[in-house]
Amino acid sequence: MTTHAATRRVAARPPIAGGDYRRAFARRGRRSDALVIALWASGAAAAALFLASGGLSQFSSITEILTSVGIVAGLIGTDFILVMLVLAARIPLIDATIGHDRAIALHRSLGKPALYLLLGHGALLLIGYGMSTGINPIAEIGPMLSLPDMPLAFIGLGLMIAVVVSSLVAVRRRFSYEGWHLIHLLSYVSVAFALPHQLSVGGVLADGSLQRVYWIALYVLALGSIVTFRFAEPLVSSLRHRMRVAAVTEIAPGVTTIQLAGNDLRALGASGGQFFIWRFWTPRTWWHSHPISLSAMPTASSARITVRNLGTGSAQLTVIPVGTRVSIEGPYGLFSDAARTSPKLTIIAAGIGVTPVRALLEQSSFAPGEATILLRASTVEETYHWDEIRAIAAAKGATCYSMVGHRPRGVDSWMTAADYERGVTLQSAFPDLADSDVYLCGPTAWLDLIEVDVRASGIRSHQIHAERFDW
Repeated sequence: MTTHAATRRVAARPPIAGGDYRRAFARRGRRSDALVIALWASGAAAAALFLASGGLSQFSSITEILTSVGIVAGLIGTDFILVMLVLAARIPLIDATIGHDRAIALHRSLGKPALYLLLGHGALLLIGYGMSTGINPIAEIGPMLSLPDMPLAFIGLGLMIAVVVSSLVAVRRRFSYEGWHLIHLLSYVSVAFALPHQLSVGGVLADGSLQRVYWIALYVLALGSIVTFRFAEPLVSSLRHRMRVAAVTEIAPGVTTIQLAGNDLRALGASGGQFFIWRFWTPRTWWHSHPISLSAMPTASSARITVRNLGTGSAQLTVIPVGTRVSIEGPYGLFSDAARTSPKLTIIAAGIGVTPVRALLEQSSFAPGEATILLRASTVEETYHWDEIRAIAAAKGATCYSMVGHRPRGVDSWMTAADYERGVTLQSAFPDLADSDVYLCGPTAWLDLIEVDVRASGIRSHQIHAERFDW
């Protein structure tokens, strides 16, 4: 492990007091807990409204029990689907409260329960209706399809099955990001198909009932959030800032910086470490959306991202023509100063993970001696932006280390073989680790290893901020 910049006192932004960081963290924690509780409690609210609106009286026989439980399962499952849409809408309040990564993790965690509830909804209703009419449950499908709007509901359920199955990790890896994203858009269609049968079948959501008000409000929130924050707001922002590609420069084999020009780019409100969803409008790339972090803080008229060739989509960006129009969504993520809980910083990045770290370091406030950076690469060719990071570290009074080399064979370690054999540890590299916020960024397999090491040191979870390059 090599030290590249010793701390020295220079003019810099005044550091923020530790108490201010702790108070900001406490406020965000309260908002986060309240939001997560509200999201999960919405399912209970859906069931409670049904039971309070006469549903309790529908449990007098086995047939009524089956159909009523089926109705409750359908209501909770549909509620979860709408909550998933709210979480995926990239609402600024949610992003600033729990972060994009946690919002998507919650979104995914609801997928399977929602599907099982909707499947149970269909199965229990078929059995219940079949018992009441003396018809085989399978044969009951025919009469059920004759009810108003039920064909749309069956189609919606089929689409939702396709969406959930495509989101399973083993299945998702078989798709490109764009292909998977296209399939995921079917979730909007499935929700639209489900709404009519909720309002017209069985009188569950009768006119003037509190249930009907609740469900219409939830549909408006979910679909309105998608329209507003996934389509309208990005369109307005892109038209306002009029970003175009100003320069494309290869800085290492397979790694390219894209310099962007635009209007009033500081008004984007981006923080160092955050990412945008970028779309480059050429015949070959317009249908690709790319989640890429800023690799430098925007000025009034310029911004920069750094792209590594990891597949067909990203490879096309390395030869994007100068002058190409660019549209954006964002900024997103809590991999920034907004997540800080302490004045001290520990930053560890590997590979292309240095890109958000470079912008994070550029914007972060700390006193000289309160930040330590470790840059990790397998080969010298992977040390992109290291000179810039070292320069920023030296100017702001931070210490910067580096590790270059392959990991040891047969050992699960994030370090180089040489450093591992010399007995280097997190504690020896970062003596203030326990009193720091730890920012980790890099390839998923490497990041998983170092995060295990960091957690084993006894550091608290809220001090760890990890940015993974997966979807």
